[in-house]
Amino acid sequence: MSFKKPLRLTALALTSVALLAACGSSDAPLPAPEETRAQDSRVFSPAEPTATTFAAMSTQSSDTVDMSTTSRWSGVLNGAAYRVEVPANWNGKLVMYAHGYAGTGAAVGVSNPSIRRYLIQNGYAWAASSYAKNYYDVRAGVEDTNALALEFKAIAAKNARTLSAPTKIYITGHSMGGHITAAAIEDEAAAYAVNKVKYAGAVPMCGVLGDTELFNQFAAMQVTAQAIAGLPSYPTAKWSEIEPLVRSTLFTTFPSTSTAPATPTAAGVKYLSVLQNITGGPRPMFDLGFAFGGSFPSAWGTFGSDGTVTGILNKNVLDTNAYTYKIDGDVPGSTALNASVLKLTADPEANRLRRDGLRWIPKANGEFKIPVVSIHTLGDLFVPFSMEQTYQKRVAAKGNSSWLVQRAIRGVSHCDFTVAEQVNAFDDMIKWERDGVKPTGDDVVTPATVAAATYGCTFTKNTLGPDESGTTNALRPLTLANSPACP
Repeated sequence: MSFKKPLRLTALALTSVALLAACGSSDAPLPAPEETRAQDSRVFSPAEPTATTFAAMSTQSSDTVDMSTTSRWSGVLNGAAYRVEVPANWNGKLVMYAHGYAGTGAAVGVSNPSIRRYLIQNGYAWAASSYAKNYYDVRAGVEDTNALALEFKAIAAKNARTLSAPTKIYITGHSMGGHITAAAIEDEAAAYAVNKVKYAGAVPMCGVLGDTELFNQFAAMQVTAQAIAGLPSYPTAKWSEIEPLVRSTLFTTFPSTSTAPATPTAAGVKYLSVLQNITGGPRPMFDLGFAFGGSFPSAWGTFGSDGTVTGILNKNVLDTNAYTYKIDGDVPGSTALNASVLKLTADPEANRLRRDGLRWIPKANGEFKIPVVSIHTLGDLFVPFSMEQTYQKRVAAKGNSSWLVQRAIRGVSHCDFTVAEQVNAFDDMIKWERDGVKPTGDDVVTPATVAAATYGCTFTKNTLGPDESGTTNALRPLTLANSPACP
């Protein structure tokens, strides 16, 4: 059973329903139970169920703290694995780290924060959950991250270290973890989450800040690819039947290889123009992101979705009715494309409010009043820069722009940040929260600003340190060799 409007029952209302039912009233129907979904029957378990600790970071010559002196605890909480690290000189503050999408395997695992060295050097404790479920389960991510934050003091006590409750709790995360970060600070989470945490500040990185709008963008990418390849009306669910033809029509080389970058055909050039406009408009790094950034094949791999986000929902959430597609410099082509392309319409109840906690895919509505500093790479074509634009507009619509700072980074792939860029964003958020002085950011929505050749230069820090990801170590030198230097 479904409802046109989600039913929310207060404690008083629940009591009234129970009393009426006890009295045999036929005018007071009991609330229908929440339906189950594919995700509810999937079974997951921690990859390291018996681990009680984890390895210390190596101490670098520039460190002011011996990294081996931290307390490091591992365990399992409500089916989710966790790691907690507390420096000897703990400053009383806790940082929660939310990892990104971990696939669909049965084993759940924990990721350390990329800014771990900075946190320990500056006295912060951090904690990270594996979440009890894999797949794109942001609801589980919010609940399990919050539950771990609430358990921090008890975990320390269980490990023979007496700590007070944190004076401040912050949250940061990458990709899906950026979505978790944004959702966890929302008023909706404060109202409906089972585990409630009041965060003092947040840093979502390469985050899915448009929540389900990302999946609409994937759908828009697919229907325009089909249309430009001459198959505009082919059912989207039968994508596998036409994918080889669409790919060969649009691309000479795709995806990129170690010796050849991804290259478009003449039809593909038109498609890339549409893709650029779907993902944030003309901007630096878009071309390099497609040529060798490596993130667009991940978006391409989502094509053919049934709209349930692989069983997180029960109904189709995909909707492309709001899109107007543009081929730069080709008005007739744009007109023909918009006339022929398939329009997908979501079921309005696909991601409704629930009676048993958060939505199945929690929202980033822009309803918060704490310092938030977000960063995003310009060449990301999996979780595109357009997510920042969607978020900015939502936050502004709620009157909360004074609490948001956004920064563009000149990276060419998904989450392709240097550690210095991430540290800078987090440190500036902390100073903002502590001192009340808002840091500077980038305008992410004015087309001429975003399209400027030097856009993203202000907060890009290309110096590589000892803790960089393999992706950043590989791509930053290649990016610098193929793009104009910042002034």
